[in-house]
Amino acid sequence: MTASLSVPIIESIQDLAGRYRVWFVDIWGVMHNGRDAFPNAAAATRAFREGGGVVVLLSNSPRPSPDLQEQLRLFGVPDDAYDATVSSGDLTRHELSKHKGARVFHLGPERDTAIFDAMDVTLTGPEEADLTVCSGLFDDEVETPEDYVDLLSSMAARDLPMICANPDHKVERGHRLIYCAGALAAAYETLGGKTIYAGKPHRPVYELALQTAAKVAPGTISQSDVLAIGDGAKTDIVGAGVFGIPSVFVASMLHAPGENVGVLDAEHLSSLFAEEPSPPIAAMRGLAW
Repeated sequence: MTASLSVPIIESIQDLAGRYRVWFVDIWGVMHNGRDAFPNAAAATRAFREGGGVVVLLSNSPRPSPDLQEQLRLFGVPDDAYDATVSSGDLTRHELSKHKGARVFHLGPERDTAIFDAMDVTLTGPEEADLTVCSGLFDDEVETPEDYVDLLSSMAARDLPMICANPDHKVERGHRLIYCAGALAAAYETLGGKTIYAGKPHRPVYELALQTAAKVAPGTISQSDVLAIGDGAKTDIVGAGVFGIPSVFVASMLHAPGENVGVLDAEHLSSLFAEEPSPPIAAMRGLAW
């Protein structure tokens, strides 16, 4: 791919909608900003559904789907804006089911403990654990990965496997960015730690999303029926390419140039995707119909 890459910037996704039967839509940065829902995005997914489309909200949230859906309601995302959700939390629970009876260290905030509900594991400290589940920083409002160097180093020295329950490095919360579990997992790997990623851009979560869509949509669903929509260049866009489905990039604080959130231009898009083997088929300032 060369620097002459051209990604069309569109204001409405309506013209693309008829080409696909299913949308895999990212949540943070597309449907809400971590505090408030984006009404235009909900209107777009609702319009797609009213036309017969299926919307699967595909998130790297460490929350299992029931908890994630309740969070969506609190942020103002209406239930009729989507058909189903698939989360990193769901996939994390699937991975944990392979370790029945294990002693697990939870690296992350108390709000994420629903991952372990009704699972045959015992929560313990890092010194006694057989593996760790990382769902984020203990206090992501003030901490950074640098605060975890000693803990991660001691875990790596024990060859403690880590399941990363949110591969995102950062997400938007209100009008600022906060670190996520993916940043800790990346730091862990640099220290020699072994990590399993339960989410985008890795194939297993897309396979789960496709299976989920097939339960909702009439007839057979294949990858050619699916469009991915997201704001994560290294998660949503790369993951869609790895899975073999097209994608639409939505600008957010993660990748907008400078402080101009929602601003897109050809130079910025080229810098993001010139080396990407499967660049997005279009880019938007925000999901809208």
